[in-house]
Amino acid sequence: MSYNPRRALLFMPADDLHKINKAATLEVDCIVMDLEDGVAPDRKHAARHTAAQALQTLAFGRTERLVRLNPLNTAEAEADLAVLLPALPDGFVVPKAEDTISLSALSARLATFEREAGLPQGKFTLLAIIETARGMVALREIAASTPRLSALIFGGEDYTSSIGAQRTPQGMEILYARSAVVLHAAAAHLQAIDTLFTNLEDSEGLRADARFGRQLGFTGKLAIHPKQVPIIQEAFTPSQAEIESAERLLAAYKANQALGIGVFAHEGKMVDMPMIKAAQNVLLRAGRLL
Repeated sequence: MSYNPRRALLFMPADDLHKINKAATLEVDCIVMDLEDGVAPDRKHAARHTAAQALQTLAFGRTERLVRLNPLNTAEAEADLAVLLPALPDGFVVPKAEDTISLSALSARLATFEREAGLPQGKFTLLAIIETARGMVALREIAASTPRLSALIFGGEDYTSSIGAQRTPQGMEILYARSAVVLHAAAAHLQAIDTLFTNLEDSEGLRADARFGRQLGFTGKLAIHPKQVPIIQEAFTPSQAEIESAERLLAAYKANQALGIGVFAHEGKMVDMPMIKAAQNVLLRAGRLL
């Protein structure tokens, strides 16, 4: 079983080659070259070509290279794909996902390009941002829209505006939505990426928010500045103590299985399958489980 970690997804404007170049040196799990909100309308053309240049000339190491498109079914998105597909990013981030039709149509277009270019089918992955009321109520359908989809991303700022709520530091107004994204991602075997943390000066607040996101079930979080990356990636990385505990539990499980024992006691606790699966998830996130 393979696992592509997406603990931190760092966004930067696609028209800023300096920022993209810097991001390529950070050892961040994913970078997202943003053609949508991060680029002024009169800079869209330049941004596409800057992102394509970066993809074709920079060395990103192990970092996944993603591009956030403009909203689907717009002329801007069509222009994005015409320029960026030949540059071969690893995938595309779809903003304001609200239905299955547009995602399925995009997946079909990617499949056609892959076939005509002699690329492996499924080479391009998709990540969908859930950031509107319509997207939230269509979560189940969106999550099942295409096998190419690998993650759901929660966009808390736009979602709050979409429902007319007031954004607060405590975040109670988005707790239901965060949990819903995690739930539907898990049901569809997708990764769940948490919303951004906007206060760039509050490192402890970011750390607490990232840890809370992990407790909710998110597998990663958006970042909007390089200094947020190490904090987020640490929060979504199992500690050595967690890894060792999981390894001990799985070793005990295998030993008891060999003896024909199902439920057993381990380190003062009764162990059943949910605990085994939780231990396997820890090792999966740590890259210790194949």
